[in-house]
Order: sequence, then structure tokens, then C-alpha cells
Amino acid sequence: MNINENYLNLKDSYLFALVAKKVSEYKAQKPGKEIISLGIGDVTLPLAPAVITAMGDAVAEMGRGATFRGYGEYQGYMFLREAICGYYGKKDVHLDKSEIFIGDGAKSDLGNILDIFSTDNTVLIPDPVYPVYVDTNIMAGRKIIYMNGNTENEFLPLPDSGIKAGIIYLCSPNNPTGAVYDKDRLKLWVDYALENDAVILFDSAYEAFVRDRELPTSIYQIEGAKRCAIEFCSLSKTAGFTGVRCGYTVVPNELTRGGVPLNELWLRRQTTKFNGVSYIVQRGAEAAFSAGGYAQIKESIDYYMENARLIAEALKALGIWFAGGENSPYIWLRCPDGMSSWEYFDTLLTRANVVGTPGAGFGANGEGFFRLTAFGDRDDVKKALDRIRNI
Repeated sequence: MNINENYLNLKDSYLFALVAKKVSEYKAQKPGKEIISLGIGDVTLPLAPAVITAMGDAVAEMGRGATFRGYGEYQGYMFLREAICGYYGKKDVHLDKSEIFIGDGAKSDLGNILDIFSTDNTVLIPDPVYPVYVDTNIMAGRKIIYMNGNTENEFLPLPDSGIKAGIIYLCSPNNPTGAVYDKDRLKLWVDYALENDAVILFDSAYEAFVRDRELPTSIYQIEGAKRCAIEFCSLSKTAGFTGVRCGYTVVPNELTRGGVPLNELWLRRQTTKFNGVSYIVQRGAEAAFSAGGYAQIKESIDYYMENARLIAEALKALGIWFAGGENSPYIWLRCPDGMSSWEYFDTLLTRANVVGTPGAGFGANGEGFFRLTAFGDRDDVKKALDRIRNI
């Protein structure tokens, strides 16, 4: 038996596991300290009433013989896929129900989608970046090329005609930087993918936080994208499903490579390796896309975005450079006084008892930067900002 030695090329710890370990060690040394976390992007508000009602009704159905359900449809129940089609229709994006696959979150599908691609593909990944893109490709042994995000390009790297890649990762609104591609810059990526016969893996997990109506919230709002892009979205942040688990992936029927529809490959992969999301959860997700449910969800999104505004306002007053916060729940700041990312992490933890995420954990270009999230209780956010001002 031989192990997959590609795993030995990974960093010892997943970024957020390392952050949690450091916080736990500090708490053990300083028992009784109140630690406020603006670090990991986990929601804090409860599920919307419409979602709770729908899930409760579904639980009751599972307790009656006439309405009990066992295995569900491999791609997800039709009622949820129809609801998602309706949601995209409001963006002037028309999808067929066969193009939508219900999963347990964007993170899972972003990693699992690699099963349908050869390991010979070169992968183009932005830096800084969500660690899952990097780690899952290292696990598979693919060659990775990084495209640099920095203050000069507003952390929105653009195609380089001199670089060739088969798989391209894009995230907009971006995690961790909060930067959002406009239509013109996203069109450059679509054109590049079409010219190079590449496939874009587009992570739109934070699309519901975009405030500027001129900014795209789906790559399919760009002409030609259905022929070169797979889109991943999640209800984790949109509807507070981090502990419930539900998301969806869109694989257009128009997307083919080597004469083979990628939709068919992904369906084959899912029918073999995935038994679907529970009926109860999918009923809750359906309610999230209803008119009443989405109105309730929007209240939660507005709450988090007000937190983001407060954080941005405080950083402006302190003269600290930052990006994000306007169309994203993430605020990406430059560490003050020339500190490194982990130095600033230690400073905030030990002097302010506030937790954020070091930018260096998102890639080499994240060094010297730091991520704060707006997913917190309002009083905790205000208290954390007071502590930051005091130091």
C-alpha cells in the first residue's frame, strides 16, 4: 500500500484550524478573557422564520408513512432546482433545471469537481486566495500557477496571454479581499478561457452581498460564459446555512471539452460518490428562495453589511488602508506599522482580545494584510472596534 504523497506537500495545518489552535492556547493561558472573533466567516444570526417553518413541515412529513421520503433525486429535488432557476431568472440568466446540482456547500463541490478533470491540467489560481482551491489541487498533484493580486490591480488579477492553463479559479466577491470583478474585467476572463479552451471555476458564494447593481453576481451575466464556466454557490452565508449545509453548482449543457458535455461527467461523478442533501434541508433551501423567505434573509444580509460599514468607518478614522466591505462581508486591511500578518494577529489577540485572520494564510501576496469579517453580533463588533481603537 502506497499513500498519496501529494498530501505531504500540504502545509501542516489548514489555516482556520491553525487560527483556532492559537486562540485555544491563548485562552488556556489567560482563562476568563473575553475573546471576540471577527476571524472565521461563520454566521451568527438564526435561520429565517420561513426556513424554520419549511423544515419543520418537512420533519413532520418524514414522520408519516404517506409522505415519508428515502433517497432523493441525484441532482436535488425538482422543487429546489426550479426555485434556483427562478432566482437566476431575476438576474436575466436563464438556466435549465438539468444544469443545476444540489450539494452540501460550495467548498465540497469546488474540491470534488476536480474529479472530472485530468491531473495533467495546469491550474491558474489567484493569490491571495481561499485555501481550498490550492490544497485540493496539491492533493491531486496538479501544477499550479499563481496570478498576483495586489493593491495595484485592486486585488483583481487579469489574464496574461503569455500564461496557459486548463483550469482557472475566480472568486467574486472575493474571499479574502472583498474585491468584486466588474463586467468588463470578467469578460476578459471569459474571452481568455474561450481562446485557450480552459474552464473557469467561478465561486459566487458571496453574490448576495453585492450592493452595486452594476456589478455582476453570476458569471453567466457575461456573454459566452456558459461555454467555459462552472458556477458554485452556497446558502451558508446567504441564508445562514453554515450548520445546515446546502449549496448548488451550475454546469451548463453548452459546456463541452473534447466533445464531451461536462454536465454528463459531473452527473456521473455525483451519482457514484454522493447521495444528496436531505429532503428536510432542501425544503428549507426552497423557502429561502421564496419571496417571503428571501425578504427575511435580506434583513440578515443587511445586518451583516451594516457591521461591515462600521468596521470600514473605524478603519478610515484610524487611517488604515483597506479593501472590501461595500459589496462583500469581508474587510481586507493593511497591517499597521509594517507588521507582518501573524504579528498583527498576535497583537490583536493579546492586546485587544480580538481575533482576525492573517493574510499570509491566503498566499504569499497576503503577507502584510489581514482579514476581518462582518459575520458577528452587532454589540460584539462595536466592542471589538473600541478595543482596536484603544491599541
